[in-house]
Amino acid sequence: MWNKSAQYVKKEHTACKQECEACKKEHTAYEKSTQTGNVRQIQSETSENERMNAMRQLELKALAKINLGLDVLGRRENGYHDVRMIMQSIYLYDNVTIAMREEPGIEVKTNLEFLPVDESNIAYKAAKLLTDEFGIKKGVTVTLEKHIPVAAGLAGGSSNAAAVLFGMNRMFSLKLSQQDLMDRGVKLGADVPYCIMRGTVLAEGIGEELSLLPDMPKCIVLIAKPPISVSTKGVYEALDAKTIVDHPDIDGIISGLETRSIEQIAGSMGNVLEQVTIGRYPVITEIKDAMKECGALNAMMSGSGPTVFGIFKDRRSAKNAQNLIRDRKLARQVYVTNVHNARRK
Repeated sequence: MWNKSAQYVKKEHTACKQECEACKKEHTAYEKSTQTGNVRQIQSETSENERMNAMRQLELKALAKINLGLDVLGRRENGYHDVRMIMQSIYLYDNVTIAMREEPGIEVKTNLEFLPVDESNIAYKAAKLLTDEFGIKKGVTVTLEKHIPVAAGLAGGSSNAAAVLFGMNRMFSLKLSQQDLMDRGVKLGADVPYCIMRGTVLAEGIGEELSLLPDMPKCIVLIAKPPISVSTKGVYEALDAKTIVDHPDIDGIISGLETRSIEQIAGSMGNVLEQVTIGRYPVITEIKDAMKECGALNAMMSGSGPTVFGIFKDRRSAKNAQNLIRDRKLARQVYVTNVHNARRK
């Protein structure tokens, strides 16, 4: 835009010069100015305007997660469980758009009719948390284009909340660090801090103590969610940590990450919550078996379920498993994807 404006003014001066010699000095001064500071100033002002306009609407990807290992060590008096688990981001994501509005207030929209868009929505809670804390006067509209299965053990809601915290931090120049965002995220849900960090992470405590691990080696991940929904709270309440016999080899997974051995990682995987959820929904075992039948290095339930994921070395085997699961009508939501590793500084 600034270039067209400069050409227009130049033509105006050229026409004037042909009729009026008095304009020569002014025209010469203009020519010099267009080669130096004035044009740079126009460029700078335009760039700033473009930046401000860009900040009025942000489009973000909220990634799903799987649990490579999930172990429960015990239950606290307050009802929370001590866990030791390894979480991994995958390229299955919701599109989250945050738009600034002049009028105050928070609005949430979604492509799923059954999903609440009021204050019970965790994305709404995330926007309200920052709005209240920082006294933000302008409003925001949060649009959730959902692709991550809901109530599936993939942290879709937590990832949406993380995207809202991250996006509003940028949009309103709140200057919060990643740790600042994570400290606020834990107030919304145990998985939100992880969804802010992303990548391959060891979670301890009640899930809020996070340590970044070496990147997951390249592999193909197959996700299959049967047509059932599971309450995370209900699964944890039904779990008796004292009766757990089979614990996942969390240290073995970490060792496999350090040596970049996908075979060791897959062989060490496990999820103690399966003993509750599979007892209620045997289809989870059928999906795991179908994946292994097609060459999965291992397959297990993610989180509290009911979603099952399989680790494959090649896309062809994963596609074969996808087709088999659909043919057997074990799940409709079946996706072939990849792992997402954190950006290293």
